Amino acid sequence: MTITFHGAARNVTGSKHLVKLNDGTRILLDCGMFQGMGEHTEDLNEHFGFDPEKVNYLVLSHAHIDHCGLIPRLVAEGFDGQIFCTPPTMDLARILLMDSARIQEQDIEYSNKHRKQNGQPLLTALYTEEQAMQALRLFKIVEYNEAFEITPTIKLCFTDAGHLVGSAAVHLTITEDNKTTQITFSGDVGRYGDILLKNPQPFPQADYILLESTYGDSLHKETGAIEDTLLEVIKHTCEVKKGKLIIPAFSVGRTQELLYALNSLELKGTLPDLRYYVDSPLSEKATHVLMNHPEVYNKQVTDVLKVDPNPFGFKGMSFIQSTEESKALNDDATPCVIISSSGMAEAGRVKHHIKNNIGSDKNTILMVGYCEPNSLGGHLLRGDHEVFIFSEKYEVKAEVQSIKSMSAHGDYNDLLHFISCQDPEKVKEIFLVHGEYEVQQHFREKILAKGFKSVGIPYQHQKVEI
Repeated sequence: MTITFHGAARNVTGSKHLVKLNDGTRILLDCGMFQGMGEHTEDLNEHFGFDPEKVNYLVLSHAHIDHCGLIPRLVAEGFDGQIFCTPPTMDLARILLMDSARIQEQDIEYSNKHRKQNGQPLLTALYTEEQAMQALRLFKIVEYNEAFEITPTIKLCFTDAGHLVGSAAVHLTITEDNKTTQITFSGDVGRYGDILLKNPQPFPQADYILLESTYGDSLHKETGAIEDTLLEVIKHTCEVKKGKLIIPAFSVGRTQELLYALNSLELKGTLPDLRYYVDSPLSEKATHVLMNHPEVYNKQVTDVLKVDPNPFGFKGMSFIQSTEESKALNDDATPCVIISSSGMAEAGRVKHHIKNNIGSDKNTILMVGYCEPNSLGGHLLRGDHEVFIFSEKYEVKAEVQSIKSMSAHGDYNDLLHFISCQDPEKVKEIFLVHGEYEVQQHFREKILAKGFKSVGIPYQHQKVEI
């Protein structure tokens, strides 16, 4: 049996890990899109590093685009097997993949106007809405903690990873040559004490673990400080500077966390009387999905629901739907808060909002999660004085701030807690994925100090025999 790491290998995007059995059966764990990899992004997304036609099954940990975003392209290139995921992941993937196809087509149409004027080759989308629909027909729901038989020799179980509504750690029990091997893929691990979701579940003993490591060298602040920091930034920007607060946020997960925090401020009577816009049609759909799956909420949110039936809505908040409404926000100088996707500011409407507001020091751009270093958000967080947006250079005059503690990824204490349910003597190897190489090297030492025997850090397309 082999595992080949075709994505999220010494970086944090494009999750793709291919398990090949001795009889030739191939199981793909996630099929994520690379995001924010600079000039290499397009090439990475166009070449899988394996033949999609030869993949038999796909197991999806959760619906974030860096984990599911290339599924339609995989199907378009010949994959026709079943795709296994949890019920909420199915609901989210449906809206996310369709939205991804639309955004690609819109962004490419916008970019191609400039490319045509400059005599540059025109771009094409990775996949169409029709191809996304074709892929969704292959999805099959597997409930949390269900012992599901993919084949007589391949068993699947999902446990709650606490990262996103529907997110799961994947557990495969594979029997071949009279030997049973337990493989766990963490997907993305959430935080213990998350704002919205339950804690990650303990999981069965594994022989091999593919473990995410995004924040393997970091500790997050307490989540309770998020509301205070958010309130401070809103007051500073909108009341003192009389400017706009632009918050790039992923439509699924991060936007709902922000809305919940803002709603909490209103319940306390401290939310400033402003207009709060969520400029992402997908965010409204994703919020409804979360509302429809209350089983994923932690006790705190469940208690809030007893006094507030909508923990994501509050006075002054509205969802923006049409492109015309979105454009109108740029013509309105009234101080306001605009939450818009995507979280790394690499695509979607937020790029237009940043472009239109980056040139004034009265405005603030607030980053609320991890950004790949080569993404627009990464350049802003690094303090670059000039950035490129839609191939044009802009001077950064707007204030740039961040709330790192809002990450839905666990820090190193959370990750160590996650694997603490394992007997280190029985784990043959842990493979660190979904993390920057320097971070992974530090995290590797922390894991070894807990008694685990072997921790590998695979590189892109590396094949390992197990």
